[in-house]
Amino acid sequence: MSDESGRRYEIPDDPADRPVRTRRAVRVIVVGPDDRVLLFEDSDPGVPGVTWWVTPGGGMDPGESERTTAVREMAEETGYVLDEDALVGPLATRYAVHGYSDQVLEQDETFYLVRVPAFEIDISAHTEEEQLTLQGHRWWTRTEIEAGGAWIWPEQLLELWDRAAGPTLPPLGLGRQEESTVPV
Repeated sequence: MSDESGRRYEIPDDPADRPVRTRRAVRVIVVGPDDRVLLFEDSDPGVPGVTWWVTPGGGMDPGESERTTAVREMAEETGYVLDEDALVGPLATRYAVHGYSDQVLEQDETFYLVRVPAFEIDISAHTEEEQLTLQGHRWWTRTEIEAGGAWIWPEQLLELWDRAAGPTLPPLGLGRQEESTVPV
């Protein structure tokens, strides 16, 4: 299987032979009116039964600003169209390394937060890859996230959520973080 990114889900015998993709990306922490955060359940087709939860977001297209990417990704992944001015941040930056069974994705990420009214999630604009890997979505309470038991990326989600409530601060530098189903 492949999609417009060229991802083919061909798993090499030696994980060291996985192709490496790099990009800039934007992630959006979406907080609803009942103080719940929207997360998508993601998976690696080459590692059956393993899932984790992530914020909406994705790679920047040529010529896009971070805020424009956030607006586009929100519309594509959730169906919600937001105004750039509604974004709080940037809250944090990091260099994320995602080792999957078929590839390694390295990306410079920037995190923003947006508060939204109640809305119906629309996944009809998901890419072929997202349709294959995303298993579902749900709104999480702070208590549910604090309880653990689920693999949530980024690990500092609650810290970033709290950071959005404070005065304007420079983005928190989270450094290099690996989030992998098959370590790099």
